[in-house]
Order: sequence, then structure tokens, then C-alpha cells
Amino acid sequence: MLRPPSGFLSRHRRAVVALAIVAVAAAAVAWWRFGRAAAVPTVTAQAGSVPVTIVGPGTVQARVPVTLSARVTATVASVSADVGDAVRAGQVLAVLDDRELRARREAIGNQQASLAQQVEAARAGVARARADLELARLKQQRDADLLRKGFVSQAVFDASNAALKASQAALDSAEATHAARQADQGTLAQEARVADTQVGYTRLAAPMDAVVTQRLAEPGTTVAPGTPILRLVDPATLWVATRVDESVVSRVQPGQAASIRLRSGETVPGRVARIAMQSDAATRELDVHVAFASPPPRFAIDQEAEVRIDVGVEEGLVIPQESLTRDRDGRVGVLQVVEGRARFTPVTAGAAHAGRVVVRKGLAAGDPVVARPAAR
Repeated sequence: MLRPPSGFLSRHRRAVVALAIVAVAAAAVAWWRFGRAAAVPTVTAQAGSVPVTIVGPGTVQARVPVTLSARVTATVASVSADVGDAVRAGQVLAVLDDRELRARREAIGNQQASLAQQVEAARAGVARARADLELARLKQQRDADLLRKGFVSQAVFDASNAALKASQAALDSAEATHAARQADQGTLAQEARVADTQVGYTRLAAPMDAVVTQRLAEPGTTVAPGTPILRLVDPATLWVATRVDESVVSRVQPGQAASIRLRSGETVPGRVARIAMQSDAATRELDVHVAFASPPPRFAIDQEAEVRIDVGVEEGLVIPQESLTRDRDGRVGVLQVVEGRARFTPVTAGAAHAGRVVVRKGLAAGDPVVARPAAR
């Protein structure tokens, strides 16, 4: 019988021993990694309540924006307000060159003075025509009496009768001329009022206490009717226009408390001021305007903001929000501790606030769950 060399047998035994050691080590690592019970922090689902908030993006707007625009064609002479200035109602903020308008107003004034003299002359002409008519009437009556007595001829009476009619016509003409001059006087008076108004348009004043948000023209700029020069807003009317989905807008009511977080990081309180009655057909959202409780010290129109509206509380089982996780299929759930081991349990989450979330379905009161699954 042939036997392997002693050296070969020794090497074989060493290989078997090495493989056994590797297998034992692998089993130990596997047990350490997967088989042992790891001590992890847990929490229990407990009855509680979580504030319900509706969150949406928005932009800062003003309920009362005002644009000071030119109403006549002129050159900007001066602008005495700049962006960020607080102005008072009635304060003159911009002045336009009014020389041409004042020259026109002066020309109309001269026409009015000349026409006033013409009116007086026409009035005097009416008075003179009335006097002539009265004389012609007396002469006609006298000649008629003399004709009856036979002291004058028919021709004389006819002449005095014609003179009476001529005097009446002259009076009618004088009165018509007087009326025409008076009508011209009224037309000029209207033109004078228009000219005065246009001169007034060269001084642009603030219609209310406000803050200047835009300066759109500088001295030397030629502006036409409708050209904007300054834009103002009343800080007391600032609000944030946000959009809320139709599915939750029924929970929003005017007067509800809200918080407004500006893009600058500042958070200020507010209240729901108005809810739109028209929905966007594309996004199925409605505009909700949330007014500032008090104007922020610094703001910008169309500045981005985030609005949180407090619409009540939701009661139920509450766990820390960081206890939620997802499985490989993307389902939301928790790692529930059962008989000392953690297993994934899908849940239906509800309202969340300040790191706490309501579990609507999937857990019972007192169930332990892993506090921070992401840290395992």
C-alpha cells in the first residue's frame, strides 16, 4: 500500500486548519453584524396632538400701490424723493418744466382781458340799441297820432314805422353780438381752467403717507402722459400673495394666524386677510393674501416669502418625525421593535410640526419604534 509523503500530509492538515479558522471567523463576523441584538434607542407611539399648518410660497405685494405718472408732455425739472424715502400725503415729490404751459395760460389770460372789453362794448351796444328802439317807438306813435289828425302824410308815418322796425332789428343784432361775446367768454374761461389744471399737473404730490419703491425718471428726462416717474406703496397695506391647493383651502379662514418668513431669513407674524374666489384652472390653486401684523422694517415688492398658516391641530398617535423611514419600494414607515428585533412597518403619516408627526395608521399606542433609523 502506497502512502503519501509525510511532508504532503503536513501541508494538507495545515490547509484544513486554516480553512476552518477562516470559516469560524466569518461566522463570528456574520453573527456580530447580523445575528446579535444591537442596542438602539427607541421611542413609543403616544397619544398627542400636532399643530396643522398649510405652507406655501408667495411674494410680497401691497394692497394700495400708487404710480405717480406724468399727465402732460414736459421735461422733468426735479425729483425730490428717492427709493426708500418715507413721504407724507400732499408732499411734492417731482416737478415738471411748466414754462410752456404757463405761457399758454398767460396768452389765454390776455384773450380773456380783450374779450372782457368786447363784452362790455357789446353790452353798451345793446343799451344804445334799446334807447334807439324806444325813440323810434315814440316817434312812430306820435306820427300815428298826427296821421289820424291829418297833420302828417301817410309817407311820414310809413317812414317812422320802418325806422321802428330797423331799431328793433338793430337791438336784436346787438343782443346777439353780446350773447356771442359772452359765449366766447365762457369758452375762454373753460380753457383757462384746463390750462390751470395742466399747470397743476407739473407738480406731482404724494396722495397718501407712503414709501417710495421705485424712481423711474431723472431731471432732464422728457415725459409724456402716462410715463411713470415714481412708484409708492402704503406699508400698512403690505401682504404676501400665496397660493393654496383647492384640497386644503377650505381649512383656511380670514383672520387665522400665520407666520411669514422672508427670503432674508426674517420671520414676522401675520393674519389671513383675503381668500380668492377664483381658482387657477391649470394648477387648481387659489390666491390667499396674508397681511403683515406690522410692516417689516425692510421689504421689497415681489420679494419671495414662505407663508405658514395655522389651521388647527390634528390629534392621534405621535412619534418623532426622524423615526420615519422608507423601504426599498419607497413606502413610508417605521422600524418597529418586535420581540427584540426591528422590522419595517408601513404607516400613514399625518400632520408634522416641530419634529413631531402624527401616525394615522400602522401603529398602536405604546408600540416601540427605532428613534433614528438613519443612524443604525
